[in-house]
Amino acid sequence: MSYRSILVNLDIDRPVKQITNAAVDLASQVGARLIGLCAAQAFLSPFAMQATSYAATSATQQMYKDIEERMEQIHAEFRALTAGRVEYEWRPEMAAPTEAILEAARAADLIVMTAAEGARSGDSCRTADPATVTLRAGRPVLVAGSGKNPIPAKTIVVCWKDTREARRAVIDAIPLLSLAKDVTVVSVSSEPDASLRKSNADVVSYLGRHNVKARSHISKSADETIGLLQFVDQSGADLIVTGAYGHSRLREWVFGGITRFVLDETSRNRFMSS
Repeated sequence: MSYRSILVNLDIDRPVKQITNAAVDLASQVGARLIGLCAAQAFLSPFAMQATSYAATSATQQMYKDIEERMEQIHAEFRALTAGRVEYEWRPEMAAPTEAILEAARAADLIVMTAAEGARSGDSCRTADPATVTLRAGRPVLVAGSGKNPIPAKTIVVCWKDTREARRAVIDAIPLLSLAKDVTVVSVSSEPDASLRKSNADVVSYLGRHNVKARSHISKSADETIGLLQFVDQSGADLIVTGAYGHSRLREWVFGGITRFVLDETSRNRFMSS
């Protein structure tokens, strides 16, 4: 597994320097091409739509003009931060950001994005929803934290649970794990047993065959999420790797347990596959 094309989403209302530099650093280390995506959609409130057709049309045109001007500013900043460092492509889209990412995901091995609001989605016309992207893109997603944790990360915690999603996350994260100095495969259980220890040992052995030096850690805790949180805090991890678990309810993605914790843990980088 290698990353040859990385898609970085730049939300139109947020600063882009930190996430762009992080994506450029990663792309340059793995030899990947970088695709910069900025998407937004004009939206009039129901109240505004009740105005005269001329007023509504004028308001919509002004919104599109404002979006275009802001995208040009972001493009200029993206170009300045990227030029001479990696091969790149720019994609401005007049569309809902989440849907734009899902469409562009077919061109990338990895999606990099931010999530200031964690698992809670913001304005869907101007802000991408990391939960939906993670579960629908068919690509691994690296959600950059708001702190100064580097990408690529030096200290990585792999949250291991013997599920399809976790297995997928381990494979998808190998290019990042290969660049780390400290990798720990951690499992949490109220009653750790031989089967759990064997499972962890198998993952450590598997990673070793991909030139990733990792160690196993078993935490005993009555609450899986609390146990994981405690270990992550103690480890000082720059990046958390995990499978993403969710289901659809009334057309919204609903999360619990580890996935909810990881999405809401906005201070750290999080890598998820589903």
